[in-house]
Amino acid sequence: MQLPQYIVCFSHLRWDFVYQRPQHLMSRFAKHSVVYYFEEPVFTDDVPSTLSISQRADNLWLCVPHLVHGLTPKEVNIEIKNLLDVLLENKAPEDLLFWYYTPMALKFSNTFNPGCVVYDCMDELSAFKFAPPELRALETKLFDIADVVFTGGHSLFESKRNEHTNIHPFPSSIDKLHFQSARAGNQEPSDQAAISGFKVGFYGVLDERFDIKLIAEMAAARPEWQIILIGPIVKINPDTLPKHANIHYLGPKGYDELPLYLSGWDVALIPFVLNESTFFISPTKTPEYLAGGKPVVSTAIKDVIYEYGKNDAVNIGTDSSEFIDIIDNLKASKPDAEWLAKVDLVLARNSWDHTFSEMQLLILKSISNRTLLLTPNRLMDEKDEYLNQN
Repeated sequence: MQLPQYIVCFSHLRWDFVYQRPQHLMSRFAKHSVVYYFEEPVFTDDVPSTLSISQRADNLWLCVPHLVHGLTPKEVNIEIKNLLDVLLENKAPEDLLFWYYTPMALKFSNTFNPGCVVYDCMDELSAFKFAPPELRALETKLFDIADVVFTGGHSLFESKRNEHTNIHPFPSSIDKLHFQSARAGNQEPSDQAAISGFKVGFYGVLDERFDIKLIAEMAAARPEWQIILIGPIVKINPDTLPKHANIHYLGPKGYDELPLYLSGWDVALIPFVLNESTFFISPTKTPEYLAGGKPVVSTAIKDVIYEYGKNDAVNIGTDSSEFIDIIDNLKASKPDAEWLAKVDLVLARNSWDHTFSEMQLLILKSISNRTLLLTPNRLMDEKDEYLNQN
């Protein structure tokens, strides 16, 4: 048995934003199927509505709906559905796999009857800032039609496990060879190389999950440390970020550049606040930092503790005072070969290739065991429901 010929991945994350779970997985699935990575719409003054399609890799196509300003939410979904109809024209349902990262995509895709439906629930999106109010209800519907569900970590799995009979945890993985290159002591990029001193760093999205107070207190207490912050600023006012001479905002960087920056750090940080938006997260950067050979200090994120804190691969701090004490100790006694060997043992089975292989097996098993999910009568009911709603 093979994967369906076409995979349509509906994602709330832009392909060119931050290279993370969707990009890692879809790049691997594209070696077996044609992947259409279907983003949320962008709005322009151009008419009529169009679907921009560009190639990102062999068999991997980025699809972005371009819609005119001023449409109602109902009109937006009708326009996107029409564009999706054209994209999938002449493709048999059994040749399609719909992969959802956001339940919101059901608002324009729920009348299709693909051969397989996958929900990769990588985050508790309903807990994020500006989450749509209807997201929870749509997720319930997605659980109802999905053939298999994956979660982005063990905490999220425990929260969702009773929602579906075929659900499996897949915490964040790594491209080990990519990040292990940071151990070679590569030449730092010029913007970071110009900063001298003991460096503690973070890369990722600076949003409502980022602990501004923690970073500000660390910077004030240890002015001789250089705090490197890499990544886009999203959903928060940049003016609220701490301004200290030893805090350096270097902006977004490409995935290929991250090991070069990581190589110059002495300690890597996971400075997330503990709130609803971080309760279920499994930060991809955790194993990446470790693969790069850097000691990690994290706030008490449940999945970080579960995966890495319990075996002492990651240091856990609850506030700036504990972070400072931990980093002072790390500065006094740098990690040695014995620590690196322990880290490599922890990461031994952690890779995106392994995650892809396990997911592929579960998808193929789901397809082989699948009975017809939507009977002809129910399919007509769904179409009637869509027409009534739109």
